[in-house]
Amino acid sequence: MLPLFDTHCHLDFEAFDQDRDAVVERAQHAGVTAIMVPGTSREQQSAVNAVQAKYPDTLITGVGLHPYFIENHSMDDGDWLAQQLADKPQLVVGEIGLDATIDHADKQRQLFEQQLDLAAKFERPVILHHRKTLDEMVPMIKKVRDKLPDTGGIIHAFSGSMQQAESYVELGFKLGIGGTITYTRAQKTRAVVSELPLSALVLETDAPDMPLAGYQGQRNEPARCRKVFEVLLELRAEPESEVRSALWRNTEDCFKRFYPGIFNI
Repeated sequence: MLPLFDTHCHLDFEAFDQDRDAVVERAQHAGVTAIMVPGTSREQQSAVNAVQAKYPDTLITGVGLHPYFIENHSMDDGDWLAQQLADKPQLVVGEIGLDATIDHADKQRQLFEQQLDLAAKFERPVILHHRKTLDEMVPMIKKVRDKLPDTGGIIHAFSGSMQQAESYVELGFKLGIGGTITYTRAQKTRAVVSELPLSALVLETDAPDMPLAGYQGQRNEPARCRKVFEVLLELRAEPESEVRSALWRNTEDCFKRFYPGIFNI
């Protein structure tokens, strides 16, 4: 039976400093054998690098300038990011994107475009953050799409419409499906996830954030990717083995070129 892959977890965050080993062990016990840890800022990247060095057989990592920390980013950080990508050919680009709930929209767009250009230059997949910006990002991605890998990356925490989903699938992106689908009130997202082709989906938790239904107020962690998977099975008509295989294959499409050892199972 193929394992599960949490394609979005901030294992480098302070929330895990006291019990990180136990968190990884619980994930493994739950059948979550691989975890993608995105970068969020220049200052935080050393923590990302440290957890990757500690768990090299489990983690895939990225480097990026998250829009949430826009006030801390400078345009010079793009030069730093380019050097990171040049020095480390396995790094994914992300978490990057646009967030309409955060100020400095012009600076966000400039940094996002700069990072998309770097992803294209170094031919790396991207991990995309969005908040009320799914439509706005499409034309920006189209400008560089031909230079990105065949699988362009992952739309983290997808919760858009079927039309928006299809726009990104047509661009060669996978859709990150997480705790949102565990809430029965998320009818739109659950309906879209139930109807999309399996080839479009990957699992994620966004731990320590985005707690699942029944765990509100608690720290999220990658072991709960299993619960997301169980809810996904409830929403899909295919047998478990087919869903598992598709999810693993979809993640391979994104990352195997950069981290082949993770997929030797």
